[in-house]
Amino acid sequence: MKEIIKHKFPYLLFFLLLFSSFASAYGQERMITLNLSKVPLNTALKEIEKQTSMSVVYNTNDVDINRVISIKVSKESLTNVMGQLFKGTNISYSIVDKHIVLSTKKEVEQQKKTPIVATGTVTDAQGEPLIGVSILVKGTATGAITDMDGNFKIQAAKGDVLEISYIGYASQAITLTNAQPLKITMGEDTQKLDEVVVTALGIKRSEKALSYNVQKVNNDALTSVKDANFVNSLNGKVAGVNIQRSASGVGGSTRVTMRGNKSISGDNNVLYVVDGVPIGNQADRTGDGTGFGSGRTSGEGIANFNPDDIESVSVLTGPSAAALYGASAANGVILINTKKGEAGKMRIDVSSSVEFMTPLTMPKFQNRYGISGNYYSWGDKLENQSSYDPKDFFELGATFNNSFNLSTGNDKNQTYFSIAAVNSDGIVPNNKYHRYNVTLRNTAKFLNDKLTLDASASYIREYYNNMISYGTYFNPIVGAYLYPRGEDFEKEKYFERYNSELGYSQQQWGPGDFGMDIQNPYWIAYRNIRPEVKDRYMLYASLKYDITNYLNVAGRVRLDNTYTEKEDKRYASTINTYASTNGRYTYSNETFRQKYADIMVNFDKQFAEIYHATINAGTSFEEYDTKGRGYGGQLLLVPNKFVYSNIDPTQSTASQTGGDSRRRNFAVFASAELSWNSALYLTLTGRADKPSQLVNSDDPWIFYPSVGLSAIVTELLPNNIKEKLEPTLGFLKVRASYTEVGSPIPYTGLTPGTLTHELEGGTFKPFKYYPISNLKAERTRSYEVGLDSKWFNNTITFGVTYYHSNTYNQLLKATLGSNFEYMFVQAGNVQNRGLELSLGFDKKFGNFNYSTTFTATTNKNKIIQLARDVLNPVTNTLIDLTDIQVGRFRLREGGEIGTVYANEWLKRDGDNYIDYQPGQALTTETTSPYKLGSVNPKWNLGWQHGFSYKGFNLNLLFTARIGGIVISKTQAMLDRYGVSEASADARDAGGVSLGYFKVDPKTYYDAVSNLDAYYTYSATNVRLQEARLTYTFPNKWFKGTVNNLSLSVYGTNLWMIYNKAPYDPELTASTGTFGQGYDYFMLPSQSTYGLSLKFGF
Repeated sequence: MKEIIKHKFPYLLFFLLLFSSFASAYGQERMITLNLSKVPLNTALKEIEKQTSMSVVYNTNDVDINRVISIKVSKESLTNVMGQLFKGTNISYSIVDKHIVLSTKKEVEQQKKTPIVATGTVTDAQGEPLIGVSILVKGTATGAITDMDGNFKIQAAKGDVLEISYIGYASQAITLTNAQPLKITMGEDTQKLDEVVVTALGIKRSEKALSYNVQKVNNDALTSVKDANFVNSLNGKVAGVNIQRSASGVGGSTRVTMRGNKSISGDNNVLYVVDGVPIGNQADRTGDGTGFGSGRTSGEGIANFNPDDIESVSVLTGPSAAALYGASAANGVILINTKKGEAGKMRIDVSSSVEFMTPLTMPKFQNRYGISGNYYSWGDKLENQSSYDPKDFFELGATFNNSFNLSTGNDKNQTYFSIAAVNSDGIVPNNKYHRYNVTLRNTAKFLNDKLTLDASASYIREYYNNMISYGTYFNPIVGAYLYPRGEDFEKEKYFERYNSELGYSQQQWGPGDFGMDIQNPYWIAYRNIRPEVKDRYMLYASLKYDITNYLNVAGRVRLDNTYTEKEDKRYASTINTYASTNGRYTYSNETFRQKYADIMVNFDKQFAEIYHATINAGTSFEEYDTKGRGYGGQLLLVPNKFVYSNIDPTQSTASQTGGDSRRRNFAVFASAELSWNSALYLTLTGRADKPSQLVNSDDPWIFYPSVGLSAIVTELLPNNIKEKLEPTLGFLKVRASYTEVGSPIPYTGLTPGTLTHELEGGTFKPFKYYPISNLKAERTRSYEVGLDSKWFNNTITFGVTYYHSNTYNQLLKATLGSNFEYMFVQAGNVQNRGLELSLGFDKKFGNFNYSTTFTATTNKNKIIQLARDVLNPVTNTLIDLTDIQVGRFRLREGGEIGTVYANEWLKRDGDNYIDYQPGQALTTETTSPYKLGSVNPKWNLGWQHGFSYKGFNLNLLFTARIGGIVISKTQAMLDRYGVSEASADARDAGGVSLGYFKVDPKTYYDAVSNLDAYYTYSATNVRLQEARLTYTFPNKWFKGTVNNLSLSVYGTNLWMIYNKAPYDPELTASTGTFGQGYDYFMLPSQSTYGLSLKFGF
């Protein structure tokens, strides 16, 4: 129904008055049948619309659509039906074109006045004409709309009041004093409508009804400064979310956690949901902080989505918001709602951008002291300082991003099509990333609009080459950083020389292997190449049937298939540790397939005038299937021929690999929202999961409940108090919720009788885990309370949430030392509690507008309980699991997930002084483990600023991380090899001061470079995360050929305002829980500088 809501939506205009009498006669001949008892008037009007194929138009100030009526007629004329509905009221009706217009009898009399012709032009604050603005003569149904140039003409009378309204702009009222043309300028409306947000399972709900914190991010926030992985664009813009960018650069994965680490052995990253359907987000979760990585990394499933296909993102930070996802809801959810076609004129949008990348934060190097030995830089002071700067090894990275979107359709059928390409050359030589996206989506209605079919198909192709993250192996920056000072690095660019006797080119590298199997950086880049290709297609369809206007049934299916091929080609003369004389070749492929289906019944109905109920119930099925195959080994006869037949099968390093895994989950779920007077809301949800990992367990079903309550305090106040408060406090909501949700079980085969798909001697090989007969999923119990408020006509907004959660049934690993290698113990309790704050300001000052949003998040993680006196089922002895070591991390009761410990220190004498004898090496000693700190931040802050003046827009985003520590093994190695600025400063000072004496710098750094305690830094940092200046050209310049043309210059990671660590603490080498806070030759973070052009037609 097209409601005409005063001061909010444009009024439907009556410009066909000449033909209204004919339309009226035709409409009144329609026969109508109604049998309604004690229902709102609105229900009857909707039924009349269906039976007459006409729309009912009215002013909500005049017509009470919630008035309870009863009517029973059979094949009566429209005249008789309307007469019964409005008997005893001051409402009459008329038919204009295909509209039934309801108006007061006073309006009818008003139309008899002698008219004059009022004309004028309506523009926005920038002078741009506004098309489709509603002009209505107050107290009548007479109206007009502005044309393409913003002009209008309307019949009125002297003294009449014209009401001007337009979506998104403040309404105006102008009294006519004469027939002179009017010039009307409209300003943007700061009064926001009650927004509808998409919640779990794609269910749309009123934002004010929610009992938990949901933050919505629109498309502009994702595409104004475009990142190949759109998740990075959320950083600093929402509260309660910790986002860490991969060190691998464009196309890399992103670690996203909400409200702290909850699981010790499982994944703590968020769940991603696209159009209501969870997706399997393949990503590398490895990384234990030990440091020796292969240097290779890859992207993740969510990273390859085209941001221009995204309509909006809803961030569900708490378990209560995600409760309907049950066993996958503990870590929070990012809901992605993709674009659909729109009815109306065909619309085409084009976006093109180019950006350049340079390193941002790098270690400080010295060029004052030269080479000693083959590769150290502990030599004499150079007469002429070396000009070598490791930063010169990096190239100017470039990314080109182009997209094309098309939207067209009518009321019955809408189509959306998009194509996009991302082409990037990284800052490391021969590092490339290419991605191509194609999407087609169609929405159609059938059976008198009762049946809606929504179907889409997407194809994505990705190509990576030499994506590098961290570690020493196959990482070119190691040799570039440690290269001896005083030597000529330019000659190393000629990294190979042809050997006519061997028939191939050999690696050239002056310094040697540095004692760590280091190679020429350019050889690694061009002759240790690791290409990766991904092909992904996604098919989606949903079908919804409206049984009545308050009851429907809907079903969805989704297929997501990714095929990945990886190669590792190591050319002849690669160092022998990594390849044979003729080279080495490894190949692998993997097919990942996700299947999902659900069906839901949805009920949405108003009872009487003040009660409303929304009920959803359904069932779902999902399956994740992974199959992998591969082979690899040293090359046999022909150098650099990378094929399976050239692999030497006799070598011990030759291998064939493969593995299959599959997991399924069946679920039933229901939710109910009950409201009173649009002021009090009670929400109940329940979900029962049956995951395949619980096969053969005592109870394969898990139930997850939640309950929430929200109250709009300003709606509950007496009218006299509400009116007094409204100019100051326009909206105040308080909310509270409790939920129990789960986390996916990270392992398969934990229950009795489960087999792997690995073959050993022709038979299946059982898992080496000791089986758990009563396996349970991790369970998070959480509650949260909060409030949301709007002040001074929405000029100021403030929201706060306090949450508290405990996660039980942790999987703790214990070594058995028998036929079963280890067992998992289900015990433990991990607590998280914290605050999420947001404060906003938005104010217009004439043609100038300023807006700002500040977000702050703090979380305190604590291990309440682990496990002690656990019975070893093999030896019948007791196992203590109260002190668990994972790499550099230790898990202890009272500590937190993320605490780093060390157990080595410089040896001290009896007086607690460092034990040192001149001329001798410093010695270290092993101590009991001592705490260095936690890698978790205490606060995450974001501060956005928006300035607009006419067609110009300037946006700034500052982010800060307060607290936590990081360790830099990179800095330790730079000190050891004498290439750091610190090592040169120590030599300038005559040694490193240790109390009453000085130690030779090389002696000192040889000792401490192995000790994490000496390379621990504060992770606190403040930066200018994002800046963008945009100019939107007036549409009138292009006379309808092009619209919404905008040009932007932007940058990200522009200025590190404060940082004491020798690298960027926000970078991560892995998205895994125990891969944080540790730098071992990670690539530096990157600043980007871009130019973007957007337009439509």
